[in-house]
Amino acid sequence: MDAFFASIEQAINPRFKGKPLIVGTRNNKFHTVVCAASYEAKALGINSGMPSIEAFKICPKLEFTPADQSKYIWTSQEILGMLKCYNLPVEYASIDEFQIDVSGINNPVEFAKTIQKQIYSRFNITVSIGIAKNWILAKLASKLKKPNSLEYINDENLEFILSTVPAKKLCGVGEKTEIILADLGINSCLDLYKKSASFLEANLGAVGLNFYYSLRSKDSLNTIQEDDSGPKSVGHSYTFPRLSENTGFIHAWIRLLSEMIAVRLRKQDLTAKTIHIWLNGPELGNFGAQKTFTEHTSSGLEIYQKALKIMAKNFPKTPKIRAMGVTCSSLLTNNYLPLLAEDKRREALLKTVDKINYRFGESTVYPAVIELTKRMK
Repeated sequence: MDAFFASIEQAINPRFKGKPLIVGTRNNKFHTVVCAASYEAKALGINSGMPSIEAFKICPKLEFTPADQSKYIWTSQEILGMLKCYNLPVEYASIDEFQIDVSGINNPVEFAKTIQKQIYSRFNITVSIGIAKNWILAKLASKLKKPNSLEYINDENLEFILSTVPAKKLCGVGEKTEIILADLGINSCLDLYKKSASFLEANLGAVGLNFYYSLRSKDSLNTIQEDDSGPKSVGHSYTFPRLSENTGFIHAWIRLLSEMIAVRLRKQDLTAKTIHIWLNGPELGNFGAQKTFTEHTSSGLEIYQKALKIMAKNFPKTPKIRAMGVTCSSLLTNNYLPLLAEDKRREALLKTVDKINYRFGESTVYPAVIELTKRMK
């Protein structure tokens, strides 16, 4: 999706249409962080993760609205439901990104145009689509000419397109890897593509091998298919448009991802005991940590709290992050009977919220983002 959060706000409120707009993580427009920026704002140099006060210095007439996560989750789930109607393998990559296996489609370009038209007709937002033989090339293609673009990478134009794209644009290339690649004389994606597996492994280790095989893979989806015994884990991730070390911004995203996971758990009548967080950044590389708790849960708030505890244990100071994810595992069927009054209250609240959302639409009722960091040790 193109500038997903900001585009939804512009679609709902005509006053924002065609104007530079930022979506903030808090209500106070001068004391928040840019959660999302419209393309009109991006053109001025305003991006996600920037303190709002800096954004208003760039553009004093900037439009502002606080984030309303219920809108974004609802729209995302509606789009997923729409895509599933085509009866093709489809995966939920993140709240604003989906993967579809179109290997059985005779004319994938026309199919992609149909999706673009349908999403715009229903939600009044645009989408950029990339088509290629594997997910990493398709993701690259989708980013080449945003917004509202459609790019098809095939065997005939593969090398030409890769020659025009800097290596840093490839998914998985961070600031440190970009420097290493430049020292090796690898500046474009084509330079990377032409290197042998042994060369990349010798200079980049497992990361280099991953680049080699990912660019040549024919795997349509970046996913491991679940067996019939049911899911082993439920998770969501998100890649920021740029690096961020703003604690409020990062915690807001952990809260959103946790709530999305909780909704999926409750739909499948599952609870989780193990919480895993994944972080990616220039100083971190790919960092993961998890903890198995005594209590199992399907509450977004509790998943969020536990994820913050894991993060606080490993990082006294918020690191620079480019991408992050939260995953729940050690899944159990929810046959838990609450005994304590507070547990009964929590269970009743979650059931009531789910009933309302089932009847009136996803995220009709949605928990407010609660700042818990000051109370957590």
